[in-house]
Amino acid sequence: MLTPADVRATLPHRYPMLLVDRVLEIADDHIRSVKAVTLNEPWYARLGEPAGQDDLAYPDFLLVESWTQTAGILAKRLAGHTADGQVMLFGSMSGIEFHRRALPGELVEHHARLGVAVNDTMIFEGESTVGGEPLLTVGRITMAFRPGEALAPPAPQPAPQLTP
Repeated sequence: MLTPADVRATLPHRYPMLLVDRVLEIADDHIRSVKAVTLNEPWYARLGEPAGQDDLAYPDFLLVESWTQTAGILAKRLAGHTADGQVMLFGSMSGIEFHRRALPGELVEHHARLGVAVNDTMIFEGESTVGGEPLLTVGRITMAFRPGEALAPPAPQPAPQLTP
């Protein structure tokens, strides 16, 4: 199990985009985490009164982001020290199915499994549930580690000096 402090130490994400609250189980080929959906999250601030159930549904793209952060925790564990100085990149996804919407007050449980690992690239699959009911199915998501310095923008060049 990883505590919220461990999750924070593993992922570079911070408020409001740190979307994994706790890891319940982690092994060499799978991970299980939870994300509590609450009305205190910033994406609900824009809602007026009254807000209907559709308005309160947790955004689908954030559900996928939360799931990929869970897979990212497993990816960093598998990569170990070779991930130091590396940036974890999300590459592609396929087979994504939404079964229903998550609502405030619900505890989303993410399950991610390693499908394939080749060098610094990993493919994960899995699902998310609420109370054992299907919420999201993930067919495949690809992640890769790349050197941070290779992704940095080039240093600005000084402006040419004009002579009078």
